[in-house]
Amino acid sequence: MKRFPIILTLSLCGLCLAFATAGAQEHFVFTPQWTAQAQFAGYYVAQEQGFYRDAGIDVEIVHPSATLSAMNRIRRNESQATTLQLCQAMEIIDEGIPLVNILQTSMNNAMVIASRRDMDPLKQKGARVGIWSVGFGQLAICMSLKEGLDYEWIRFATNVNLFVKGAIDATLAMSYNEYYQLVQAGYELNDTNVYRFCDHGYNVQEDGVYMTREYYREHKEQAKAFASASRRGWEWAAEHPEETLDIVMKYVEENHIATNRPMQQLMLQEVLRLQVDRESGEREFRLRPDMVKLASDLMQEYTMLLNEVTYEQLTEED
Repeated sequence: MKRFPIILTLSLCGLCLAFATAGAQEHFVFTPQWTAQAQFAGYYVAQEQGFYRDAGIDVEIVHPSATLSAMNRIRRNESQATTLQLCQAMEIIDEGIPLVNILQTSMNNAMVIASRRDMDPLKQKGARVGIWSVGFGQLAICMSLKEGLDYEWIRFATNVNLFVKGAIDATLAMSYNEYYQLVQAGYELNDTNVYRFCDHGYNVQEDGVYMTREYYREHKEQAKAFASASRRGWEWAAEHPEETLDIVMKYVEENHIATNRPMQQLMLQEVLRLQVDRESGEREFRLRPDMVKLASDLMQEYTMLLNEVTYEQLTEED
């Protein structure tokens, strides 16, 4: 009888420990490549709807800052995953940082060139064209060299001010972002003065989720769980656009981003449209080997890559 309280206490302790272990979730920091906006709606949805929690992951979404980019956070092991455009990821791999794509959201290229002179951008040889100072322009540089356009690239940070003020002849823009900023500023954009890369043989996929190969190999199940829950978030977003927009605006306001609901609504609609593969008509959430080959060949041809980056490298497939 004297042993009973001790046995009971030990049993209860063991039971509590088992419950604590079962309830424990792995901490995972995810950093999108840019500030809070509808471009990352699916991840916000997965967080707010509890999809990450259901998958057994304690996800923290941390946006990059002016002094610490998403990739720098990855390099410093402060984040486990980030979003990157395919061409960006290839460039980083070529620089010696092996990355693995765990989820592909974009199935189509969103980049355009918009001319402020109501001209076909391909007829503006030598034009001063805006390009992002933070990257994203690899494909555009390759295209301009291939087409013999001799553009003078003018760096800009975050918006369309150079274009509006007339300091440049044309600008690169994302169809879900700067394109709509120009529309909101009163510019009429049409088939004459807008060049869409996806319609001219440069349909290279863009946003996907990446992590280092080392982290992926050590945490494969966690990576798969995060990818699955994120996909679930995007699928929910496609089915519930208004509720998703509410969630996006929550993140926008918490991060003090200068934007508005109509702009984020347009962005969400376009991002979701770009997720549908042109050939299958489905949201496939997969990296396409043919687009990887196209991007790698172009970037190698114009010395933006020293070595070929293959589909197998990006996906860890044999």
